Amino acid sequence: MKRPRIAPPPPAPGPRRLFSPPAACQNRRVEPAQYQLMDAAEDGMWWYRALHAEVLDALAAGQPGPGPLLDAGCGTGGFLARLRRARPDLAAVGVEYHLPTAMRAAAKSGHPVLRGTVHALPFAEGSFAAVVSLDVLCHAAVDPARALPELRRVLRPGGLLVLNLPAFDWLRSGHDLRVQNARRFTARRVAGLLAAVGLAGVRLRYWNSLLLPLMVARRKLAPRAALAQSDVAAYPAWLDRGLYAVTRLERRLRMLGIPFPAGGSVLATARRP
Repeated sequence: MKRPRIAPPPPAPGPRRLFSPPAACQNRRVEPAQYQLMDAAEDGMWWYRALHAEVLDALAAGQPGPGPLLDAGCGTGGFLARLRRARPDLAAVGVEYHLPTAMRAAAKSGHPVLRGTVHALPFAEGSFAAVVSLDVLCHAAVDPARALPELRRVLRPGGLLVLNLPAFDWLRSGHDLRVQNARRFTARRVAGLLAAVGLAGVRLRYWNSLLLPLMVARRKLAPRAALAQSDVAAYPAWLDRGLYAVTRLERRLRMLGIPFPAGGSVLATARRP
């Protein structure tokens, strides 16, 4: 299968940073310990399994044409690894800013992973039939106004974009601080951002809805020490199975046409005209 073209780097007078985030975002990188937690958890933890199932559903429903897929901001490669198991026929590539994490993602997934930034993706225009970006535009070092035009640029005409983002600023917690989430989103806000860069056929939905009351209790009513912790953790097996079962029930209800007006995350799909 044809691989995406890597764009030649622009000329530069001397060494330069891959990108320079705004001053308010300087030094706001995910803590190395969080990368290690994600790497250990994302193959088995209920939330990652649910996220990957939601994204695979979105790709199946969106039916992108033939061609490769980009995971923009792929982290330690959990979704790329899940994609390889679900769609071994599909060529895919990842981009990740943090070099050790990019190397880990490539080793875990078996897909090529480049070091790069969503502010200046190292690919030629129209390289991909589908672009996936999961919980990236929320990061403190990412400017959605710069990243979204890049995601659109590397899509082919008719290509499918799939975004997942944390929902509702009032759900901000210690987990957001740990992973450097600077913003959470509503479906309306995401729709506006996608329309502003010329993407069409926008579809949005909240998910992790049935567990939203528990999420609110965990983030707003728990003792102060618990509020400072990351949500990425090893859960007891019985609890992990139970939480994942609730997300599977939610997916089945949605397939029956039952809408959910709120949830812990918002998932969006859109196309490049």
